[in-house]
Parts: sequence; structure tokens; C-alpha cells
Amino acid sequence: MVKYIFFILVGLLTFTSCSSDSIATMAPLPLAVGNANEIRIVCDQENWDGPLGDSIRYHFQSPFLILPNPEPMFDLKHFTAEEVLNNVLRRNLRTFVFVGDLSNTESATTKLMMQDVNGEKLRRAKEDPTYNTMIGKNKWATGQIMVYLFANDMPTLYKNVREKFPTIGRRINDFDQIKIQKSAYVYGESNLLNGKVKKLMNLDMHIPSDYELALEQSSPSKLQQGGQTLEDAVPGIDFIWMKRQTDKDLSNIMAYSIPYTSKDQFKKQYIIDLVNQVGKDYISSTIEGSYLIVNDVDLPVFKTDLTINGSYAVEIRGVWEMENDFMGGPFISYLIHNEKEGRLVLLSGFIYAPSQDKRNYMQEVAVVLKNSSF
Repeated sequence: MVKYIFFILVGLLTFTSCSSDSIATMAPLPLAVGNANEIRIVCDQENWDGPLGDSIRYHFQSPFLILPNPEPMFDLKHFTAEEVLNNVLRRNLRTFVFVGDLSNTESATTKLMMQDVNGEKLRRAKEDPTYNTMIGKNKWATGQIMVYLFANDMPTLYKNVREKFPTIGRRINDFDQIKIQKSAYVYGESNLLNGKVKKLMNLDMHIPSDYELALEQSSPSKLQQGGQTLEDAVPGIDFIWMKRQTDKDLSNIMAYSIPYTSKDQFKKQYIIDLVNQVGKDYISSTIEGSYLIVNDVDLPVFKTDLTINGSYAVEIRGVWEMENDFMGGPFISYLIHNEKEGRLVLLSGFIYAPSQDKRNYMQEVAVVLKNSSF
């Protein structure tokens, strides 16, 4: 009888213990918190204070292209492994980059990294110097990205930081796109403006609902024949300007459609000239005789070839200013080829935000511009 009661008690304790473990295992992870462009660097304090930390800051805080005043690509915050493990709120942050020397088994950062870089991964990391990064997700919270950057000695770790930053930066930027998109469309979309762009240019855009119409214009192309000007059946130039104004910034989105005539239209100087033409024809401040131009004298204009939702496009980004007025800011433009209709659409975003950081505004307007398709 005593043995029977003992077995019952042991069974109850075992059942209770298993149930608690199951509940702990099945408990949902908290949602990760934090903003886009924020990275938590986890490495030993002596490394952060030394040349390794200098290299990390040099690369991850390199300038965002391109703004009137330099702003970093990422906002960094350093934690030691102990500072992360001993604080549940820190473990719930969105983006971590762990940097460590796997040969230093006394390092708290290395011990933390080896919880995930283990087994076959650890063997490969020790034998193959080209295997020096790993991506993880949702370690402590849902919606996290964890980047592990490692080597088997410090000189190689310095080299890996330098060589792997571009790939890591792109991966984190891609991860942040959803966050940026949610911020851009926090109030939803404007069906009115979407419809106007569709009717004017046969382009599907998704304009945030806090934008309003500033100007629209459609000019049929014209032919000279027998000394008379005749309107051609082929559409000519279409233009629409939409803007959002707050107490901190003025964000502008413009779409400009023209016929496609030559691949030379995708050259950087042609696109700059096109932006200048749009600015001179349509954009001015309250000062008479003012118009928008690209400042490609004091700062460079960067060009990138890309594809936007299946259509070939060219991106340029730089700084604009208002001729005959004291205004300026960053801009980004995409010249997109509508091959089916033989037309080009220039989508541009211009930010005016004096005394404000402009990186996040530029990222939001770029998300809106690239959220377009024919």
C-alpha cells in the first residue's frame, strides 16, 4: 500500500514536471521590438573598445547614400553577452549581429554564439575559413534576425568584418523592408490617387492615404505637318505630383511619363536632365522664378540598374535644390521601362525636412516608388 501510494506520488510529480516543461516549450515567443536600421552589436567589451569595434563602426555606420548632411546607414548599440542574457527586454530586440573569435573559448560572446554555431556548423567553421557568417531567426522573440560573424583568430575576424559587411548590410536592409513599408502605409492607401495614376499612366501605384494631389497634367504629343501642329493619337507627356506635409517634413512623389525612343534615355545624364526638366516645368516654391534642379556639382549622383516588379529600371539618387530660393534636400528617382506600351515612367521622391534627419523619410518614399507595376 505504501509502495502503491509512493508510485502514485512519483507519477504525479513526473506528470506535473512534464506538463510544466510542455507549457514552457509551447508558450508563444514575444514579438520582437525595435525600429528599422537599428542593430545591436554583441561582442566582448575589450573588442568593442579596440580595433575590432572601430572597424564595425566604420562599416556599419558608413553614410547613407545620399543626403545633404551625413547620416549613418545603421544606428548601432553595443551590448556584451552578459548584458543581453541578463535582460529579457534586450533579448526581445529585432536585430542582432554577434561578432566573435571562435578560438577564444573563454569569451562570453563565443560561448553564446556556440549555442547556435555548434555541431556540424562549428566543425565547418573551424575547418573552412570561407564559412564565416550564419543567419538565424526568432532566437528569443518572433520577428528577430540574428547575424553571426566569426573567425578562428582576430586578424581574420577583422578581415571578415570588412569583407562581409556589404552582404550583411543588404540582408538587414531586406529584413527591414517590411517594417519600413508598415511605417509608410500606417494609414492605408489613397484609392483616389491610385486611380488617378492608373488612369493617367496605366501604372499601378500604392500611394499612402496621407498624401494629397498637388498637380496633374496630360499633354498629347504633337506632329508638325504642312506647317500645322496636329495632335498625334499617341499619348505624349503625362505628369502627376502628390505630396504629404507634416510639421517636420514635406514628402513629394511625382510620376512623369514620356515615349520611349532610345536606350540612351537610360544614361545617367539623360535622367538628370529629365529630372531637371520636370523641376523647371512643374515644381517651384513661393518665390517667383524658382524651380527645382539636381545639384550634381557639389555632391555626386549615384546610378544603379535594377528590376522593379519585372520591369527594367534605372535608379539615380542625389541632392536637389531650389534655384532662386533657399531650399533643398535628398531625392531618389526611378526611370522604369513600360516595354509593352513603348513608354518610360519617371518616378521621383523629394524630401524637404530642414533640421531633421532624412534617412528614414527617404527609405519610406523609396518603398512607395518601388511598389509600382504595369
